[in-house]
Amino acid sequence: MAAPAETEAAEAAELSRVLGRLLPGLEADSKMGRRRALEALQRTLEEVVPPGADPTAFQGPWARLLLPRLLRLLADPAEGCRALAAHLLDLGLRRAARPCDALPRLLPALAARLARPEPARPPPEPCEELRLALVQLLNLAVGLGGAALAPHLDDAVRALRGALLDPFAAVRRESCECASALARATPEHFHMQSESLIGPLMQTISHQHWKVRVAVIEATGTVIQFGNGKSVDDVLSHFAQRLFDDVPQVRQAVTSVVGGWLLSLRDRYSFFHKLIPLLLSSFNDEIPEIRQLAASLWEKIGLQWQEENEADLKDKLDFALAPPPHYPQQESRPGLGCRELVFRNLSKVLPAICRDITDWVVGTRVKSAQLLPVLLLHAEDHTTQHLEIILRTLQQACADEEKAVVSSCMKSAELIGTFVSPEVFLKLILSMLKKAPSSSSLLVLASVIRGCPQDALQPHLKVIAMELAQAHICQASENSLYLEHLLLCVQALVSTCQEDCSAASLQLMEVLLTIIAVSGATGLGEKAQETMNALASVENVPSSQDLYRKHMGPLLERLTASHSDWTVHSVELLQFSVIVTQSGPAVGEALQHVVPTLRACLQPAKDPHMRLKLFSVLSSVLLRPKDTIDSQGQFHGYLEMVLKDILAPNLQWRAGRTAAAIRTAAVSCLWALTSSDILSATQMQEVQEALMPQVLATLEEDAQTTRLISCRVLNTFLKTAGDTMDPDKLIKIYPELLKRLDDVSTEVRLTAASTLLTWLQCVQSSEGKAYYQSSIQYLYRELLVHLDDPEHTIQDAVLEVLKEGSVLFPDLLVRETEAVIHKHRSATYCEQLLQHMQAAATAQ
Repeated sequence: MAAPAETEAAEAAELSRVLGRLLPGLEADSKMGRRRALEALQRTLEEVVPPGADPTAFQGPWARLLLPRLLRLLADPAEGCRALAAHLLDLGLRRAARPCDALPRLLPALAARLARPEPARPPPEPCEELRLALVQLLNLAVGLGGAALAPHLDDAVRALRGALLDPFAAVRRESCECASALARATPEHFHMQSESLIGPLMQTISHQHWKVRVAVIEATGTVIQFGNGKSVDDVLSHFAQRLFDDVPQVRQAVTSVVGGWLLSLRDRYSFFHKLIPLLLSSFNDEIPEIRQLAASLWEKIGLQWQEENEADLKDKLDFALAPPPHYPQQESRPGLGCRELVFRNLSKVLPAICRDITDWVVGTRVKSAQLLPVLLLHAEDHTTQHLEIILRTLQQACADEEKAVVSSCMKSAELIGTFVSPEVFLKLILSMLKKAPSSSSLLVLASVIRGCPQDALQPHLKVIAMELAQAHICQASENSLYLEHLLLCVQALVSTCQEDCSAASLQLMEVLLTIIAVSGATGLGEKAQETMNALASVENVPSSQDLYRKHMGPLLERLTASHSDWTVHSVELLQFSVIVTQSGPAVGEALQHVVPTLRACLQPAKDPHMRLKLFSVLSSVLLRPKDTIDSQGQFHGYLEMVLKDILAPNLQWRAGRTAAAIRTAAVSCLWALTSSDILSATQMQEVQEALMPQVLATLEEDAQTTRLISCRVLNTFLKTAGDTMDPDKLIKIYPELLKRLDDVSTEVRLTAASTLLTWLQCVQSSEGKAYYQSSIQYLYRELLVHLDDPEHTIQDAVLEVLKEGSVLFPDLLVRETEAVIHKHRSATYCEQLLQHMQAAATAQ
């Protein structure tokens, strides 16, 4: 039986003989000849040297005969020949007993085909499928060569630098895998060459194919892990940019690699302050799996650091403190190692975060704003050391147009309220408000209050409320956003302090009044009213009107002190209007403040627009006096002041449209007063005597509304006066009403007719009817003319007036009617009138 060595030698000799017959064909001049030779060589190798064959026998012929020729063919002009040569090289490396022996010649050859002469020029190998095969061959060589690649690192890296920038995406992905394999295979030497791969990797990290981006990130992680840690600085900005990637797999790769560095990088302690923000940014990723991965890695990092620094943390481990009171319920407290890592690096991390929160790129602002509450949750009470820069940043960021930024900043402010003493944060925030009140400062204050425990905030409640009630803050702007954030502050105080708010109830009421007054009839005013109801609820009073009753005196005293300087734009005027109209019965208890203020502000010399506003307020309370201004039955004591000092001066005629509008408003107030049920007959007579001349004058106003309301007021006067009115005064009324029968407004004419009917009833009840005969005759004559009116409604109304007046002097009316009946276009109404009088006479 032959020895193994002899068998191997025989097999090697046979293989050499077969190869020697085929190899000359590889030198043929024609590409077809070379290709046929390569194909025959491929068949021979697959038949003679199958996968299970002895690699030792193949090693000699492979290294001596095949390898040199195949390497030369990698530069063959024919693409098919180059492809077969690459395939045979792959086959040979897999079959050879010592593939490492091929490395000194193989790697330079691969580098020559893959490396770019210049960055802008294409690689020597033009075919992209062949470049992929060459990179795969390089990857195979790295896998088979292992540590033996160390002397040839320069060639391998040179080939990879070109392949990493290849136009073909598959080549780039294969190159990334090869770079990772090379780093793992040569850990002792790779650090000398690793930096040269970082540039091409970072040029590829933004490739349009997401799988390439993932491969680059993973390869970069391995290259730096086994290479030079200083390269972390070169890749951080690129990794941070990939956290904005639209593809979740890319963001997950960044999270995984950064977490791996924080766990395993040799000089990771030097980069904690740079890597921690990248990992913690994934805590807010939209994909749950990425958030879970980041949380899991961060927990491992914290535990590992805690174990490595156990001696330094001994006291904190032995005497672990409980979580701070009022710890956010929706959050789980990070471990000690994680908290310490953040705290010790916060001073290095925070300036960059605060700068990025105000960056011009929206994505950067959102990510940075989301990261800040994560850092504060770890820092806990250590936040106090950095409070000034944080609050200044939050003030700027809360004015951002991006809602996600504002939402995250509000969360950060709430955490400040949770972990920092109110005495500290209020000193800074209130100082900012005093210098320059802004909606963003108010939003920060509201959020901080919302996160603060009730027992910690209670001693400072009144100070906050008094500051918010200051005019330079609560009246600083009429901007809806500013008022909304001001309201948020009050809501936060009410919800946080609950029953403690009674100590600052007056100040909170002042702020809410300002919001309601300035915002007008908007949704914000409704929210402020709801907040006032909530304030009443925590004070255990039935409704907000009880709050008004409680604070009516101080509120009105403060407001009315400046009434001499009010204009229509004065916030105090608007607040006064809100108090009077919304306090309900409470306003009846403060007439000593309300009516004198109205008298002073409704003088003709005052701002006309302000007077219009106040007349509107006065009308609204006079329409329901029992529930407002006369709730205590004390209004009669101020009636004379209202009539003589308020209504009478404003009913006098003055030129101009504004003056006319004021007269309309004044007569509307008079109508509200006279149509209510608070005036007795005697008081109504006082009103009539005081204002009858002015009301008669307003019947001639240009404004239809004024004429209409004046007719109604006269009707009310006549109904309540009955037969008590002086005949001379009564006679002066009907001519003015007759004029209104010619009014352009049908409604005014109908109301005038109704008032004339009431006037006739007053005459009918009077004892000295004969005194009115000539006036009645004139009235008959004029009314008969109006029976020809084209409006049937007017004809019907005038007929009713004549029927009512027919009982006074029927014979006189018959004569007047018969005298004109033949002139009427419509004699029907005259006939109806005569029939009515005949029936009345028969009945008597």
